[in-house]
Amino acid sequence: MTTAEQARLDQYDGEENEPWRAWGPYLSERAWGTVREDYSPGGTAWDYFPHDHARSRAYRWNEDGLAGVCDIDQYFCFSLAFWNGRDPILKERAFGLTGNEGNHGEDVKDYWWYLDSTPTHSWMRWRYHYPQNEFPYNDLVHTNRDRGTQDPEYELVDTGTFQDDRYWRITAEYAKSGPEDMCIRVKVENKGPDEETLHVLPHMWFRNTWSWGLAGREAVPVLTGDVGTLVGEHRLLGRLALTGSGEPEALVCDNVTNDRRLWNSDGPAYPKDGINDHVVSGADTVNPERRGTKGALHYVLTVPAGGTAEIRLRLRSEGPDSEAVGPADLDTGFEELMARRAAEADEYFAELTPDACTADEANVLRQAVAGLMWSKQYYHYNVSRWLEGDPSQPTPPEGREHGRNTHWWTLSARDVILMPDPWEYPWFAAWDLAFHCVALAEIDPKMAKEQLLLLLQEWYLHPSGQVPAYEWAFSDDNPPVQAWAALQIYRADGCRDHVFLKRVFHKLLMNFTWWVNRADADGNNVFEGGFLGLDNIGPFDRDAGVPVGDLLEQSDGTAWMAMYSLNLMEIALVLAEHDPVYRELVMKFFEHFGLIAAAANKIGLWNEEDGFFYDVLRTRDGSTIPMKVRSVVGLLPLVATTSVRAEAMDAVPELRKRVKWFFENQTDKADLLMGCVDMNKSHRLLTMMTFDQRPRVLERMLDEGEFLSDHGLRALSRVHKDQPYRLNVNGTDYSVSYEPGESHTTMFGGNSNWRGPIWFPVNYLLIDALDRHQDFFGDGITIPYPTGSPNQATYGTIADDLAHRLVGVFLNDEAGRRPVFGDVKLFQEDEAWHDQIPFHEYFHGDTGAGIGASHQTGWTALAINLLLRKGRPRRTAAMEEAAEAEFETEAREE
Repeated sequence: MTTAEQARLDQYDGEENEPWRAWGPYLSERAWGTVREDYSPGGTAWDYFPHDHARSRAYRWNEDGLAGVCDIDQYFCFSLAFWNGRDPILKERAFGLTGNEGNHGEDVKDYWWYLDSTPTHSWMRWRYHYPQNEFPYNDLVHTNRDRGTQDPEYELVDTGTFQDDRYWRITAEYAKSGPEDMCIRVKVENKGPDEETLHVLPHMWFRNTWSWGLAGREAVPVLTGDVGTLVGEHRLLGRLALTGSGEPEALVCDNVTNDRRLWNSDGPAYPKDGINDHVVSGADTVNPERRGTKGALHYVLTVPAGGTAEIRLRLRSEGPDSEAVGPADLDTGFEELMARRAAEADEYFAELTPDACTADEANVLRQAVAGLMWSKQYYHYNVSRWLEGDPSQPTPPEGREHGRNTHWWTLSARDVILMPDPWEYPWFAAWDLAFHCVALAEIDPKMAKEQLLLLLQEWYLHPSGQVPAYEWAFSDDNPPVQAWAALQIYRADGCRDHVFLKRVFHKLLMNFTWWVNRADADGNNVFEGGFLGLDNIGPFDRDAGVPVGDLLEQSDGTAWMAMYSLNLMEIALVLAEHDPVYRELVMKFFEHFGLIAAAANKIGLWNEEDGFFYDVLRTRDGSTIPMKVRSVVGLLPLVATTSVRAEAMDAVPELRKRVKWFFENQTDKADLLMGCVDMNKSHRLLTMMTFDQRPRVLERMLDEGEFLSDHGLRALSRVHKDQPYRLNVNGTDYSVSYEPGESHTTMFGGNSNWRGPIWFPVNYLLIDALDRHQDFFGDGITIPYPTGSPNQATYGTIADDLAHRLVGVFLNDEAGRRPVFGDVKLFQEDEAWHDQIPFHEYFHGDTGAGIGASHQTGWTALAINLLLRKGRPRRTAAMEEAAEAEFETEAREE
């Protein structure tokens, strides 16, 4: 059935026709403390633009706010602000600690949730819990500063501010009447025992594009206010208006920096924080003529204990040629539209949700989709201009031309991108984005393709072929998962878009060459260097490098490259069936895979005694030291696996000749590789692990005393709890021990830990690898599961159970507890908190409690894929072939 929402999605043709995407939740949760806004000599972004400056200082690159929406180019912005009458500042943006302030790195200290969003944002819901007592800013900062890495984070709930339910439960609902006509309902519930007053200030403003001295951008838009209305005029947008129910006062100032407060110098009369100062302290800082570039409608709501108040708003654009904005319908038409869009969203999610899902699973699925949709953020960063500085601004410090991102002067970003976490990581991350796209492909495959291709465009991709990692260090080496993600998206979209595969493939040819030249120092097909995606999983900080003169040959780095080779070979195989030009590339990547797989076994990454893959440290005197840390590093060779049907291989007859030549002329490698090629009449299984290695690795992986937990696979074996790994190199001691929760080291800021917790992305890759083994072996092979159990399970059954364990992190258990909440009584027992689901960066290896960034619905949105598999037959190579054949038939008929 084609739902109303799906029909809106189908209007988008993949090029310029994107009306329903014109407005969306593209306003960031945080723009302060980012690299883009950092013009300091030492690159200290958190200190240069702290939270205390955010209300007073005009942003250069993008804006932020609560529950915010904006247009796709972020010329105008809308968000909500609140004041409980006790705080020293308006609550305009989420508060959190910087990396230096938190005892485990940066950490947000507000509670909000993304409850709903359709893919076109025709319907959205957002919720926030705002304390009625003074927000404990100082307590949060000082208490966390006094805590060490062995102590837990001091969170907002720990301060006691929600005691006796003294808080406001605020829900914002958005319904589009058209692409640029949005109805907004804000409900505020007084959860406390006493009557309370809340100030609600819906804001509308223009992003400051005029203060930087750039030619052609001098025009200043105008925003004017009247009772209950803000009207803006912009040279590109035309007229737009925000109209509110009742008779709220319109407050207007300018979106420019308060130089007087920040620098003690002359500044504008009505600066960016003018509305804040006027409401909080009665200052004369809003323009009495109600004219500027930033405005708010000021509501003062007094609500009895247990009561609810409602505000209705309408945000509309009249286009660049309009002359007037007519009266807004905030009554019957408003109510009918809100009801209709809510019903259409229910219809859309009912169609998406498998019948096999419980009501609890359906709730988790819907909120996972919502979090992914709300993670779309407008991202603007022209590195060349940032390095040189703007004409009207102070000259950047001299050291800047040799500092961060210096070599990325070609990067120029101005796009809506899926962010890892809209507060903690409000910038794209290359390997994160690949997983985001795999989840997005289940919802909006067209946008998933666009997003995956985005970082491969010439204005992102480095001329050398490197994909930018993330803005803190574009040159970091993140695992190359883009080809794997492209195949996942291609399959999710019905195995039909060969043009997409071609576009990805051509760009990744450049990137693959960069990797081979960059990370294989000795040309021996064993990879070292960065591969920083697993952060502190080993004894050394991979970012800082290994001891001088030594070389770390990485089991995971080599596995990533073997997987990359196989993925590119798979793409080339698909394309070669339609274009013989790609046949030679099939052979090229088969050979790359063969050489890497053989070298990994020959050079000692495999440890026969332990039956596991380890990193190997090659010291300056030529000796080698296996780094016997049992971690996901040693499991990743399993993901370098693909199952290819014989018919696909037959489409490339040259491949058979090349394989024959390889085995006849590369005999030293061929003997090793033979153990990595399984064959039957209709399949080939290519895998980095030999026949003998696979069961030994799986035995450890599926052991509940090692990797297998109730909530998925740990990143580090639990054996290291009692048996820490210790190593002395050149007089320096290094160690790794099992840390199932937050990191006890300051490596990578201490807010990312791979030494025991559960991470969705690597779990998903391993599940996918097990599915590929199931496709090849069928039900013909079973193994003990868990290890040591008399129960025998197929690869597919194990994959399904791992998916169930991972999703179970968010679901109610038999006692009605959600593991993600840990031991926080308020979240576990209070119904007002219990059904709002946070999607964390990673999860405690023993309890499943959420850790790290609290809104990382980016790659943790893979929960969507894991839930949707409940209602689908397992995908096989034969099904993919049938889908392709069906598409070819349809294409010929058209």
